Amino acid sequence: MFTVLMLIASNVFMTLAWYGHVWLGDRFGRPTLWVTILVCWLIALPEYALQVPANRHGALTFTTAQLKIIQEVIAVAIFLVLNFAIGKKLPTWNEWAAFALIVGAVFLARLSSGAPVESH
Repeated sequence: MFTVLMLIASNVFMTLAWYGHVWLGDRFGRPTLWVTILVCWLIALPEYALQVPANRHGALTFTTAQLKIIQEVIAVAIFLVLNFAIGKKLPTWNEWAAFALIVGAVFLARLSSGAPVESH
């Protein structure tokens, strides 16, 4: 659960860094591209501070492929929530279908037989 919570927190920062300037640009104006890049990198910094330990801890329980698939589902879920809350946009039917396929990928990936192999 620690890994998932850390991934959720990191994805909130990353989604805001990637899309926050798009969602908020119409309301607050669009600064120059260089200012936008700098602000986005500053927002993304906490994402890395959360993502790296989440993956390190998660690698004790999940394979790296499983971690990536879980992270993608979390990323899409966070995007959907923030896209509605900040961007005031609902997904189309095909975007919902695509999200369902990604969620299905998590369940499929968890069917694999095991935890990562430890090397000594």
